[in-house]
Amino acid sequence: MAQLVKIQDYISRYETDLTRYPTQFIRLKQSQWDRVKYQWQSGEVIERWEQDLVDEVEEPKKASIFQKIFSFNKAKEDEGNSEEVDVADELLVDGDAIPEESTTLLFEPNIVYAPNTIEELKKMFIDQFFHFQMKWASSTLREKSYVDPKYMRDTLLRAMLQTLPDTYLMFYFPILRVKKAPIELDIMIMTPTECICVTLLEQEDQAVYIGTSERFWDKKVGKVDKKVLSPLIQLNRMEKVVEQLFVENGIDFPIRKVLLTRNGYIDYPGKMYGIHLVDKRNFPDWMQSLQKSVSPMKHMQIRAAQTILQTVQTTSFNRDIWNTDKEAE
Repeated sequence: MAQLVKIQDYISRYETDLTRYPTQFIRLKQSQWDRVKYQWQSGEVIERWEQDLVDEVEEPKKASIFQKIFSFNKAKEDEGNSEEVDVADELLVDGDAIPEESTTLLFEPNIVYAPNTIEELKKMFIDQFFHFQMKWASSTLREKSYVDPKYMRDTLLRAMLQTLPDTYLMFYFPILRVKKAPIELDIMIMTPTECICVTLLEQEDQAVYIGTSERFWDKKVGKVDKKVLSPLIQLNRMEKVVEQLFVENGIDFPIRKVLLTRNGYIDYPGKMYGIHLVDKRNFPDWMQSLQKSVSPMKHMQIRAAQTILQTVQTTSFNRDIWNTDKEAE
């Protein structure tokens, strides 16, 4: 599961300490998956689900429906089918261990049915962990941001987070302040070896985008033709902003550009240099290629992500104010 470092202008755990939270994320996920899988296989009730790797304390909860359901499910998968959730045991930056905190955070999956296979269990766990990721990307110990419900239904965000490796750091439409002016970028994926800038081009299903070197492209939907602003303008703008930040901070990190549409097709008659076109035909293959990375996180990757985080705009509320407002509703 890729790590959601920043979304829009929401407050993020990673803003407080980018060198600590990535390793805590991986260890937390692996620990909780091991416990969930053990309980599903053995039927043993675990009274509390908690992990001592993160920086917030919550009150213990009563036994959940998760515990009650799994106490009756004692079926075990064959060893050949007992596949692990794909995470690394350790996350190291250039060989240096990252310090941990000793406080706790309760994480309790909200399971509503008993899965019959390890794959169903894994999907259930990952879906629950997605909500936990959103929490990390929209709150800290003292502050919270209002999360637009559309992100909880965003299929691309969910697919990327749940499919890509743990060592990938994702910025999802972050708002940066460049020369005191807010600039909204698109999607940035910091892999251990490069920064992938992705501009999304998704409108009507089955739309065909015919690219040119001009300012406008042709879009065909059935028999209807329409002019649309070239998406390369936004993609190239994002590359320039990121490249400038890297240069100013001495970051030597390659930038790759991707134009993406999952529900349409891109037809570019000429030659396009330095931009990877991904549409409905090759999206699965592109995602699969990103999944193959086995490289651990790198020092330059962390520095590159930190450079972006130092420039982002953040809008948040004090937790006490947030709770007071909710009580008043």
